[in-house]
Amino acid sequence: MPSLTLTTLAERSDLADRWDDFPGAWPEFLFHDAVAEALYAGLVAAHPDLCVLALEEGEPDRPVGKGCALPFTPGDGALPATGYDAVLLGAAADRLAGRRGTRISAVEIVVRADRRGRGLSAGLLDALRRVAARRGYRELLAPVRPTGKHLVPEEPMGTYAHRTRPDGLPADPWLRTHVRAGGVLREVAPCSMTVTGTLAQWRAWTGLPFDAPGAVTVPGALVPVHCVPDEDRAVYVEPNVWLTHSVPGSNAVGGSPVLRVSRPTTLGGTIDE
Repeated sequence: MPSLTLTTLAERSDLADRWDDFPGAWPEFLFHDAVAEALYAGLVAAHPDLCVLALEEGEPDRPVGKGCALPFTPGDGALPATGYDAVLLGAAADRLAGRRGTRISAVEIVVRADRRGRGLSAGLLDALRRVAARRGYRELLAPVRPTGKHLVPEEPMGTYAHRTRPDGLPADPWLRTHVRAGGVLREVAPCSMTVTGTLAQWRAWTGLPFDAPGAVTVPGALVPVHCVPDEDRAVYVEPNVWLTHSVPGSNAVGGSPVLRVSRPTTLGGTIDE
């Protein structure tokens, strides 16, 4: 297998226009969370040293994966119920106020569709732990979107997140990857993302009719979407799961922004075994 380089957007600023070059990474409706639409791109630009790109030998200008972490200050110091949105809002507030941010959270890890199932997600997660350490943080948070939850949208997230295999590891592949990497499940973020749209917008995003009131099961959604035809709107409130990771303290200060690794020793295994 080709060798892999994990670098930061600060080191490879020439790849800024490739940051979103991951077609099909997320269901279309997820791109319409109002907080993310307003803030995410600006926060990526403001923290390029916390944005990791995975590049394969022979294809140095087209990332095969990416990961992003953002510093933020929780309002009351606790893990916020609004998860992902809270991280973005807190990071934006800190940026405006010139604050460092008391905590840091992963907000995205994506692997190109043709490179999935090779353990690259775990490598990107490790890279985010290392860049967090270089900023001086002792812990990396993550409001995690379990990859198998969409298959059981009616099941409460609190129940699903604690499903385990006979070996005691989480049944969900992405939660399992986090736990194998040392992550600890903390609590559910019940309203991590909120997407509100007109019925026409939801029809365009999903191809579904959205013509009856009540719960609508949408492919890729972790819970049903609530449809209100009389008000011409539908609302999706996505729960995530907070996990925490310790970071490698020996890398907390200094070091090169470029991390070079080779499969299979660092990125061996798969996330879907």
